[in-house]
Amino acid sequence: MNPTPGLDPDSLRADLAEILGERPEDILDDDDLRDLGLDSIRLMTLIERWRARGATAEFADLAEVGPAPTIRAWSAHLRATH
Repeated sequence: MNPTPGLDPDSLRADLAEILGERPEDILDDDDLRDLGLDSIRLMTLIERWRARGATAEFADLAEVGPAPTIRAWSAHLRATH
């Protein structure tokens, strides 16, 4: 299955970098995004952005996915639910 445009790992990383004030290349697939400054307000902003692109993301799902919120975990979750 091809990732939805705008919801692929590189797009998620670019969105996160913008929200967190980081460079995309500094956010690794398995970084715990909470350690980079992701909080609930920023997560809601990202979810609204991704819903506009067709994601069916829910706050609780992304906040609790995997052992920690990561690019890899979110990408897998969004692929599975889209």
